[in-house]
Parts: sequence; structure tokens; C-alpha cells
Amino acid sequence: MEAYFQTLAEYVALALEAMSILIVATGGVEATWHLLRRQLRGGITHGIRREAWLSMARWLLVGLEFMLAADVVRTAISPDWQAIGELAAIAVIRTFLNYFLERDLEAASRLSEAT
Repeated sequence: MEAYFQTLAEYVALALEAMSILIVATGGVEATWHLLRRQLRGGITHGIRREAWLSMARWLLVGLEFMLAADVVRTAISPDWQAIGELAAIAVIRTFLNYFLERDLEAASRLSEAT
């Protein structure tokens, strides 16, 4: 029975990782399209680059959450200490990334509301 759950967990983790890749790729395509469209209309300014970066950051946040979920699922079925340590390190790194991206997004939101 445990082997069945391990196999199921691997498929679920793989699906979550695939979704995270698609999410990040979608964000990259959207940001690139935004920049190319603006370039054709008259040039890229700092504000335009900032908008593209903010758009990409939002997609990255969602992608990071899916990646972390995949790591949790992969480690959930009979983990060993090495897998738990790897998950902890990955979770800390991704949490810091999420924190700083969220902070930047909130600062940009406050800035755009003020102007």
C-alpha cells in the first residue's frame, strides 16, 4: 500500500512541477509581449520595465507556491532525514524569495496608488 502512495505522490508532485513551469513560462511570455508591444509603440521607459517586472513577479510567486507544494508532496510519503533536510532548505529559500517578491509588489502597489 505504501508503494502505491509513493507512486501516486510522485505523479502528483510531477503534475505540480509541470504546472509551476507553465505558470512561470506564461509570466515570461506575458512580460516579453508587454515589453515588445510597448517597444513598437514608441520605446521602453523605466515605468514600462517596472510594469513588466511586476507582472513577472506575480507569476513567479504563484509558480514558487506550486513548486513548494510539489516538494512537500514528494517528501510526505515515508521521508528520511535527508529528504526532510532538503525540503527544509528548499522551503526556507522559497519562503525568502516569496517574502521579498511580495514586499516589492506591495511597495509598487502603494507607489502606484500614491501617484
